[in-house]
Amino acid sequence: MLEFIVFILSLFYKLTVLHGNLHARYIDMNLLDDVIAIGSVMLVSFWTLWLPRRGRIIALIVLDVLLSLLIFADLVYYRYFGDFITVPVLLQAGQVGELGGSIRELLRLSDLRLAADFLLVFVVWAGMKRFKGSRKHRYSNYEAVPALRNTETSGTAIRMSGTGRRRTPRSRLLSGIIAFVLGFVLTVGPITFYAKTWAVGLFEGAWWNLSLYNVTGLLGFHYYDVSRYVKENVLGKPKPSPEQLDEMKQWFAEAAQARKGNNETFGAYEGSNVIVVQVEAFMNFMIGKEINGVEITPNFNKLMEDSLYYPNYYHQTGQGRTSDADFTSHVSLHPLPSGSVFTRFSNHTFDSLPQILVGQGYDTAAFHAYEGSFWNRTRMYEAMGYNHFYTKKDYTLDESVGWSLGDKSFFKQSLELMDDQQQPFYSFLITLSSHHPYTLPAPAKDFDSGEFSVTIFGSYLESIHYADAALGQLEEGLKARGLWENTILYVYGDHDNSLTDRSDYEQFFGKPLTELDMHQILNQVPLLIHLPDEALTGIDKRASGQLDMAPSLLHLLGIDSSSYPMMGNNLFTDSVDASPLVVLRSGAFTDGKLYYIPSPDHQYDNGSCYDLSTRSKTDIEACRLPHEEAQKRLLMSDKVVELDLIPLLRNEADSPN
Repeated sequence: MLEFIVFILSLFYKLTVLHGNLHARYIDMNLLDDVIAIGSVMLVSFWTLWLPRRGRIIALIVLDVLLSLLIFADLVYYRYFGDFITVPVLLQAGQVGELGGSIRELLRLSDLRLAADFLLVFVVWAGMKRFKGSRKHRYSNYEAVPALRNTETSGTAIRMSGTGRRRTPRSRLLSGIIAFVLGFVLTVGPITFYAKTWAVGLFEGAWWNLSLYNVTGLLGFHYYDVSRYVKENVLGKPKPSPEQLDEMKQWFAEAAQARKGNNETFGAYEGSNVIVVQVEAFMNFMIGKEINGVEITPNFNKLMEDSLYYPNYYHQTGQGRTSDADFTSHVSLHPLPSGSVFTRFSNHTFDSLPQILVGQGYDTAAFHAYEGSFWNRTRMYEAMGYNHFYTKKDYTLDESVGWSLGDKSFFKQSLELMDDQQQPFYSFLITLSSHHPYTLPAPAKDFDSGEFSVTIFGSYLESIHYADAALGQLEEGLKARGLWENTILYVYGDHDNSLTDRSDYEQFFGKPLTELDMHQILNQVPLLIHLPDEALTGIDKRASGQLDMAPSLLHLLGIDSSSYPMMGNNLFTDSVDASPLVVLRSGAFTDGKLYYIPSPDHQYDNGSCYDLSTRSKTDIEACRLPHEEAQKRLLMSDKVVELDLIPLLRNEADSPN
């Protein structure tokens, strides 16, 4: 039993180490949480008590290794994504190897505490081995005295028979049952108490993984995640009732009516080529900014003069990061709260922008100088209706920057590949050079980040400066090919840069930053739309988001989007005074007047409601109604994606093949 107790204490210590590294607001670890942690460790290990002692020790060692690896993986994953690993994430685990550079940046020396028990076991094992060796050497001196040797051996046998009595199978069975019952009570009791008091409705809504962890503990969270995945993907979810489908259809019909822009921009650019550039980790906070008199994004700044610029454009991604930005922009639905749509539901039906445009005679292509299997793009892009997908194998790797081909060469070679496309065409380009951990080779560095030099924040600014220079070369290439005058250029950032240290941003802006400041900084990405005739230019400060891309481009091309179940807004509606509701995957939202930041436990009253006119907190009740609408949209989008409901919601007569 001693080894079982040591195992429980060891795992409990590691769970407290993990929790101490989360630094999540409203997520504390009180006495009941300690009880849940201990109980959950007992539940995953009670069966080892049914084994003979040698087998039990081996089983506990294996369990210790596996659970320690899980805790460590969750810790590293949380540092990057602010979330825990789930089954859908594990299904895309082939991508972890590609994140090698980023993972190394996320490791801490203090993480060795998660392996402290292994070191202790090794020291004890080495000591015992040395002791046995010296003991054996001592007894070898008796070889010449048979009688003494026999006496010693006999004494040893007597001692062994006196202290090495084995436990019976019945006693082992009883010990395991007691451990299971005790573990069940210690785990389920407090969780039930939470679920009936301050966490009412949590398991029905599953608001956010961190809120689940706050109730269940880490091991309980993973148990719930696995059971949820089995229920949804193995056993299957029930389809919605006809009444629920009618309610969804009504919502999408009203959304379609709201985004109809009966103005001169509808169809104003019918037949134009469209080039969409999704720039890796391109954030809005440094647009127009300088360091030591040098612009960070000079080409983007110059292009703004003849384009539409949206400074309050929000990324709406979740765990799928780059793939989520791709999905939300092209399908105009929210990403999933867990995992990536690309890897979980590539076999489902979606009304995507390239698929719709193919039905309108467009030649569609995606360009990404990386492995086609990453984020399951090869399969997903086929489902999304692309005619072509150009991957790493289609490029000459003549400029190595970061993960793969540098953006400058990527744009140059992509334009050459576009020469083979028939007009009108739709081209989607995904850049990579400004990916975490932002390591540019010396030849690519031509920007001095000043006081941020030799920091990862400075490396990020240098990477963005390089990406901006590549964007300038793309513009020149389009003009040289005569495409500039008949092409809509749509450029946006995919997600944040994963750098969340407030001190870096306060140093950058030279002033203290509030919770609202930081939340907007980390969620706003720039959007720039350049139209062929440059008829529309300027800064549009309305709140907008990635879900708005597909319906907005369809509007410009004169394609009615009302038959497609889309949640995004039309950036070119007549109303320019009011901002529509923009909902983030985290549950945060803004309508241009209010801004709601949810708490980590996702209890509405623990969140923060801000008045954007004063940038100060206001009565939480002011955000309640839009919060209910935001939650409704997220849950509805999840059902549409997970249950493959688009064929049931759209107008089949007008939908793509």
